[in-house]
Amino acid sequence: MTSPVLRLLAGPTALAHIKQQGINQADFTVMVGASGGPKWFSLYGLDQYLFGQFFAGRSTPLHILGSSAGAWRFACFAQADPVAASQRFCQAYSQICYPKHADINLVSEISAAIVDAVFPTEQHIDQVLTNPVVKLNLVVAKARRISSVRHKLLQASVLTLAASANLVHRKHLQHFFQRVLFHCPGDESPFHYAGILPTQHVALNQHNLRQAVLASGAIPMVLNPVENIAGAGQGLYYDGGVTDYHFDLPFTDNGLVLYPHFYPHLTPGWFDKALSWRRAKPAHLHNVVLLCPSDSWVASLPFGKIPDRNDFKLPDALRINYWQEVITRSHELAEAFARGHYQVEAL
Repeated sequence: MTSPVLRLLAGPTALAHIKQQGINQADFTVMVGASGGPKWFSLYGLDQYLFGQFFAGRSTPLHILGSSAGAWRFACFAQADPVAASQRFCQAYSQICYPKHADINLVSEISAAIVDAVFPTEQHIDQVLTNPVVKLNLVVAKARRISSVRHKLLQASVLTLAASANLVHRKHLQHFFQRVLFHCPGDESPFHYAGILPTQHVALNQHNLRQAVLASGAIPMVLNPVENIAGAGQGLYYDGGVTDYHFDLPFTDNGLVLYPHFYPHLTPGWFDKALSWRRAKPAHLHNVVLLCPSDSWVASLPFGKIPDRNDFKLPDALRINYWQEVITRSHELAEAFARGHYQVEAL
């Protein structure tokens, strides 16, 4: 018997529900998408299936929450044709190339073209804002002490201080970054619990949606921050993964949470990546259904891993071919989910 390519990990509430009633799209009220740059190529096939078939025809609200690359993915799902939007995003991202020795301004300019592919017209922005079913929520990190620091070395020093403070306790991150949650207008977002990081809530509109999506992927020291987002106040806005890399929040008390992910675990924030002991609280995951590729599937990919930002060190042609193979093979995960061929485990 061949090893499964897909794992399904469920919290206790979700696991009990699945055992009794199976997997039904109507049971999910929330879907979550993590930061992680090109890691998401491993989930592309699942994205296409979920919004092309699984959730197609849905009539009740589905609140989707993303940060960084997760926010860019999810900005596609709330459009009138989510499959086409996701295809545009994938094409733009997977083909991106940066000239050798490009500075942060050029890298930022080239990267912004990816968001232009997500929102090629104002009509696509309106579709997100007025979607009656798929409700976009995304996280951005607003800088505090780094706001007036422009020199790269000084920024690096502030980030080092933030990492050190976060090492002592995650709550200390609030002295350096403010979580800003952007949500669809006129709708009650389920994401009210701030936990140890205070949260500013801002309604999305025609003036700030593109800005917010771009800011949610603005990696410190790699891309320029987005300045003065409309409705959120003056300041510098960075990658949402800084505060919420994979999230550590109680997502909802109503229904189940679907979380397609690249890993079987959740790392709360960007500065926690090297802290193997810091994981999302089990109590926050009781109703979560997490889908992720199996170890054997990942090992079968080129280089034996899913894509990541280090791949930009590869020659462009090699990197693009590698990414394309992962994108093509990601449909294997979608087929496994559609057929119920997955390994069910406790999260």
